[in-house]
Amino acid sequence: MTDDRLVDLIPALPKVVLHDHLDGGLRPQTVLELADAVGHRLPAEDADSLGTWFQQAADSGNLVQYLETFDHTLAVMQTPEALARVAKEAVLDLAIDGVVYAEQRWAPEQHLTKGMSLGETVEAVQAGIDEGIAEAAASGYIIQVGQLVTAMRHADRWQEIAELAVAYRDRGVVGFDIAGAEDGFPPDRHAQIWRFLADNNFPVTIHAGEAAGVPSIAQAVHLGQADRIGHGVRIVEDIDFGTDDDGSPLATLGPVAHWVRDHQIPLEVCPVSNLQTSATSAKSIKEHPITRLKELDFAVTLNTDNRLMSRTSMSNEMRLLVTDAGWTLDDLADVTIAAAWGAFLHHDERRALVEQVIVPGYQKIEGAKL
Repeated sequence: MTDDRLVDLIPALPKVVLHDHLDGGLRPQTVLELADAVGHRLPAEDADSLGTWFQQAADSGNLVQYLETFDHTLAVMQTPEALARVAKEAVLDLAIDGVVYAEQRWAPEQHLTKGMSLGETVEAVQAGIDEGIAEAAASGYIIQVGQLVTAMRHADRWQEIAELAVAYRDRGVVGFDIAGAEDGFPPDRHAQIWRFLADNNFPVTIHAGEAAGVPSIAQAVHLGQADRIGHGVRIVEDIDFGTDDDGSPLATLGPVAHWVRDHQIPLEVCPVSNLQTSATSAKSIKEHPITRLKELDFAVTLNTDNRLMSRTSMSNEMRLLVTDAGWTLDDLADVTIAAAWGAFLHHDERRALVEQVIVPGYQKIEGAKL
């Protein structure tokens, strides 16, 4: 199958996204309208210009500066109505892009300036998700969406947010995360919460291996007992890439890389975002380590991170890997199936997602080998 033909087919492929930030996926027009309603000043006055500003501001090559763009999205997400609208539109945008399962991560503690309680923020987001799923279904799109409740690393509310996540486990919340400035704020900052989450049989994903290296990943999987790693691309720093005697590529894994691969801990890789924040030394999608990690049989999943800041989508991430890194239809199927098996669902639900949705969706495409 030619690259051009595969690119044309990508929008119709079933997709799974595990790493997509609610406050990083707003529509530019929605940001404008919500900002006008609350009197928040923006750096641009029309949707196209605002979308360009977010992308250019995020192209700093520095995670801390990248995160500053969220000052504007968070400023307009401080009421139940705004949270519900953003959540609903996120679901619709993902569904139209072919996403059949998504986890939306966000930090309730960042949405309290107008008086909402933590519980009210979770309920507002769930109301929007439910409305989005219903509207998508009415238009012929079937999608499942769960919330990933996140605690900010630099704050000291980890235990409170972990308890919030567990309290809402049967009301839309499927897992817990820590996010924000990774370097200097490791999982052992509040080590007791990982025992709390494990005792409550609650799924965990941890941002690691983005702004900090292998020790951060090691803490995530050992102390944090993470079921998945958010980004994780710096695991390559624990891999010695070379060649054998006949010049063939050779990779020697260090202990952390072995652990992650041996246990098939899913890596939530976000190629476009990783280039923006310099999470990898790669300067292009072709050089991005996602391809090597997949070839080495790590449990690689493909994700968007922040659709607004990266001006991306799951279809765009797939397209770039096909055109720039030589990925095939089977490669796209592999990362989609890996994501489905890594979803924070029960085993029977994961199997149904794979066998009843993803595999049939790919088998419709000529040349797929599943």
